[in-house]
Amino acid sequence: MKCSINFLYKSLGISKQAVYQHMMRALNNRNIEQQVILLIYKIRKDHPTMGCRDMYYKIKPPGLGRDRFEELCLQEGLKSIRRKNYRRTTDSTGVCRFPNLIKNLKIERPNQVWQSDITYYELNGRFYYLTFIQDSFTKKILGHQVSKNLTTESTTLASIKKAIKNRWQMNFSRVIFHSDGGGQYYDKEFLKITASNNMQNSMCEMAWENGLAERLNGVIKNNYLRHKKIETFEMLTKEVDRIVELYNSEKPHIKLKRRSPIEFEKYYICNKRKTDGDKSATDKKLVTRAVTGPTNQKRKTSGSNIALD
Repeated sequence: MKCSINFLYKSLGISKQAVYQHMMRALNNRNIEQQVILLIYKIRKDHPTMGCRDMYYKIKPPGLGRDRFEELCLQEGLKSIRRKNYRRTTDSTGVCRFPNLIKNLKIERPNQVWQSDITYYELNGRFYYLTFIQDSFTKKILGHQVSKNLTTESTTLASIKKAIKNRWQMNFSRVIFHSDGGGQYYDKEFLKITASNNMQNSMCEMAWENGLAERLNGVIKNNYLRHKKIETFEMLTKEVDRIVELYNSEKPHIKLKRRSPIEFEKYYICNKRKTDGDKSATDKKLVTRAVTGPTNQKRKTSGSNIALD
């Protein structure tokens, strides 16, 4: 069998390596197109009359020519204004996807679900990209990144590394990481990070199934950025950093009983300790000292995130 396959390659005048490389290029091009289509739908919500060519020069997608970009717009029905079905997502045939693990899920603790999305910000006739990762229960923004392009390294990979650093004390195996079907969330380098930390990947099929992340994008852009005079990419990056800090430390949420995310996390930890302490305070102290020693006991008291998982 192997000999016959090698003979077939030889008779066609091509090598097995060349066929493999062609397949990998085709898959990579398909991934880029999937990412761009998702972005086109998001832009269409805010700019229903923007022409496809204008969108192309603002997005400047790597590895995707203008004619192919306009062909994608035509295939998706986005060459002209349409009132219906902006909730439609991409064709995922042949693309790695994960089931939606948070559908009908009751979120009742920190680090149960992290939700993420990528949005765009228009500045001086060009699009830049904002990536956020948020704890669904405490609303705290755990990781974020401002980037000039849509590559995984510049968006989701950079953000999740920050989120992990933010929650370094916890066990990540209890985290469901939920996102849309964008290629940056099933890129092999991104999946290496979630797999090595034993996270469960989850994806939505419709935009409203990632509603928390979509709402956060709207808050950051409409409630904060639009009121600032931003002239450069560097200013945008610095302003987003400042907004994230303000959002986490000062913005009250109705669902958090008018507390900010950081205040709510402290409140949650305090209540959890009181509840656990009422059960068996004396026995717990003895067990903790026997297992961890006095140094770790002190660290547990002072750490703000240790009890969050």
